[in-house]
This record gives sequence, structure tokens and C-alpha cells, in this order.
Amino acid sequence: MGWTRGIEVPDGERWNGNIHYHRLLVEAVPTGGAVLDVGCGEGMLARRLHARGARVTGIDLDEPGIEQARKQSPGGEIEYVCGDFLTHPFEPESFDGIVSVATLHHMDAAAGLKRMRELLRPGGTLAVVGLARDALPRDLPWALAGITGFTWFRLTKTKWEHPSPIVWPPPVTYREMAAIARDILPGARFRRHVMWRYSLTWTKPPV
Repeated sequence: MGWTRGIEVPDGERWNGNIHYHRLLVEAVPTGGAVLDVGCGEGMLARRLHARGARVTGIDLDEPGIEQARKQSPGGEIEYVCGDFLTHPFEPESFDGIVSVATLHHMDAAAGLKRMRELLRPGGTLAVVGLARDALPRDLPWALAGITGFTWFRLTKTKWEHPSPIVWPPPVTYREMAAIARDILPGARFRRHVMWRYSLTWTKPPV
């Protein structure tokens, strides 16, 4: 139906491949707890989490994105940090939930998951939606399904273009990402989704 961009577009009128999977993350992490949004961009997911009662901190390296996020939360109800998630001095085990959308492929994925594991409290939940690379020809059916699904949604929705930097292609394949997750987060649930995304959920074992 078209393309839109800019913070003047209400959250409820926005759609793209990342926003499509926000619900998976919102439903995965606890309400009422402290939640970290890694690679928060202009803050749409952080706002959804806050609306469900979470105490949200968003972190992103992109300063213009963080500025847009702060403009959309003028009351300061969400804490936004412009910085490197891998090195910012968060206290270990200080979050009940950690979420991330389309961010792990911007960094070393293993280092990112280890850092999330370190910051998550025992009993807390980590939920990621990420992008990986098709390995052709094995992944051709998934690629075709992605094209079909994306085309359908483009015909029925107006695509919102996010302001954050883009990294393409992702450095690891879906199979490699699943192996990384299994190695670092034993018992994690890894699922592949139609529109070039995977989801990863893991609950840190209680002490």
C-alpha cells in the first residue's frame, strides 16, 4: 500500500518485518519487571513493553535513534541509553527480561548472547527476534515463502521505514545461529519464521 517513515506516524499505524514479530517478545517477558531492550532504535518496542507495566531501559549505539526515542517518551518514563550494549556498565543479573529485535547481526552473536546471559537474573527470560542468512539452495523454500508473505503484507499494510542503520547480509546462516544459541543457552527455543526472521527464547535457570 505504500511506505511511511518518521516519528509523526502513530505506533499503531506502523508495520514492517520487525514490528510484525514484536508481539512474540512482548508476550515472552514478564510484566512489571525490569526489561532491557537491546538495540532499541526509536523505541517502539520499549513503549509497548512499558504499556504492559515493565520498567524499561533501552540501549542503542545510534544517537539519532535514541534522540527520536526520547522525543516519543517526553515524560522520561523509559530510560534510554546511547551506548554499546557489550561494554556499558550495567550491573550483572539486573534485568528480569531482555529483548532484542534485528540487533544481534550487528555484533558478534556469541558475544551478544553471553552478555545477555550475564545481565539476566535467575528465572528471567531472554527473547530475541533476529535476522540470519539463507544458505542456498537448502533454504530456497524459506526464501520463497518469505517473498510471498512479505508481498501479501505489502499489499494490505503501509510499510514503515525505521531510522536505524542497516547491516546486510547477516554474517551467519540460520543453522549457524541455532548452533550458537544451543552452545551458549542450553535449552533455548530457536524457531525460524517466514519473513526472514528467527526467534530465540530462553529462561535462565534459578539458582
